[in-house]
Amino acid sequence: MKSYNVIYTSLFIFFASCSGSIEQNDLYGRWNYVKVVNADPEDITSDEEIKQQSPAIIFTASNELIIEWGGKQLSHGKYRLDGKMIRYTESLEGGRTREFPFLITKLSETELMFQTMEKNFTRVTAIRKR
Repeated sequence: MKSYNVIYTSLFIFFASCSGSIEQNDLYGRWNYVKVVNADPEDITSDEEIKQQSPAIIFTASNELIIEWGGKQLSHGKYRLDGKMIRYTESLEGGRTREFPFLITKLSETELMFQTMEKNFTRVTAIRKR
C-alpha cells in the first residue's frame, strides 16, 4: 500500500508542476544558448560553434522577442505567453509575419529549456545572463 502512495504522490507532484503557468516577467532578459539539439536526424550544435556564435534569445517587457546568432539579429517580433507556450509572431521583410509556438519544458531563475513544436523539433537550453 505504501508504494501506491509514493506513486500517487509522485504523479501528483509531476502533474502539479506541469500545470502551472509561467509569468511574463519570469522570462525577461537575455538567455545565452548553451545547447542546441535538432531532433531528426539528431544533430547537436558543437560547444565550439555555440562559443563562436554566441546565440541568445531576449525577452523584453514590451513583449518583444529577439533571437541573435553570430552577433547579429537573426529574428525579431512579438510574443505572448499561453500557459507554457511562447506564441511568437516573427516580423519578416515587407511587413509580413510568421507565427509559431515554442514549448517551455523547463524554467528556473537561471535556466530555460524550450523547443519548437514541429515533428523535426529543435530543443534549446539557455542560461540567463546577469
